[in-house]
Amino acid sequence: MEQHPKVYVEVTAVFDVEGRLYPKSIRWEDGTVYEIDRVLDVCRAASLKAGGAGIRYTVRIQNQRTFLFLEENRWFVERKTDCLPLN
Repeated sequence: MEQHPKVYVEVTAVFDVEGRLYPKSIRWEDGTVYEIDRVLDVCRAASLKAGGAGIRYTVRIQNQRTFLFLEENRWFVERKTDCLPLN
């Protein structure tokens, strides 16, 4: 099985009043900014496609569900090879 590389991305995030961190948008490697419509789930998990582990945010961007990982102090997504980024 082909391993998909990590794509490290710039993330704008906020802390809520309870101290929880929520991503609001990501900047893709070409500079395009994608607003996160909704955070669907937050849990500790490993990236089975790209390797690594941390906090996995299941997010909805442009009506598509994707995973955004916070690994130590860096954010990444799994690169898609057969479709547009973040689909």
